[in-house]
Amino acid sequence: MSDAGGAARGAGAVLAALPVLGAAAHIVPAGAWLDGPRRALMPSLAGLGDPHHVALTFDDGPDPASTPAFLDALEGLGVRATFFVLGERLARHRALGAEIAARGHELGTHGWTHGRPWWPDPRGEIRGLRRAAHGVREAAGTSAVWYRPPYGVLTGDRLLAARRCGLRPVLWSVWGRDWTADATAASVLHTVGRGLTGGATVLLHDSDRHSAPGCWRATLGALPALVARCRERGWAVGPLGEHGVRPAR
Repeated sequence: MSDAGGAARGAGAVLAALPVLGAAAHIVPAGAWLDGPRRALMPSLAGLGDPHHVALTFDDGPDPASTPAFLDALEGLGVRATFFVLGERLARHRALGAEIAARGHELGTHGWTHGRPWWPDPRGEIRGLRRAAHGVREAAGTSAVWYRPPYGVLTGDRLLAARRCGLRPVLWSVWGRDWTADATAASVLHTVGRGLTGGATVLLHDSDRHSAPGCWRATLGALPALVARCRERGWAVGPLGEHGVRPAR
């Protein structure tokens, strides 16, 4: 009886621990959001690549109110970039997504929506990411390679979804804090510049759908000086596909 009782108590303890273990598996990978550990332990996730190249990336589009201005500016600068598009936005503006690709840029996926992953939902994450990746393939004519989760929060569910969909997660090395109401071209350039090195992946936004209204204008205004600074230092500027990010081991 005592052995049976002990086994029952042990089984009960395991069952009681399952929710905790599940929550840990969901949230622990999200620690990659922290810049220091990401750069040191997961350079591929930080987007660290060729030291003679800087990857330029934009999140949250496509947005007919702002994305065309970025496409024109990039064309004028002779630069191509990676656009991490939201599936639900791409479904509404597929022609704009196709134009991004037609003008030589790379489409990555930013998920289906810009939601926060408060609770584990592996099936939902897989379903949404697969749907978003399908939209990229239809708009660009090629399959997406890269996945950047909303807010940069790479939970266990999102990591599993990326693997199931054949996508490579990548976050960033530096950002411009261009989503804030007080962002200016000067502040975006200064913030990016503090950590900008050869091999960096730069996070910016071509839409204010999930940011302060109108803040995209600060990003647009910073682009010429940002590209010029990179070129002055001998760094080419381009999309992630040309960045030489090594696959995660």
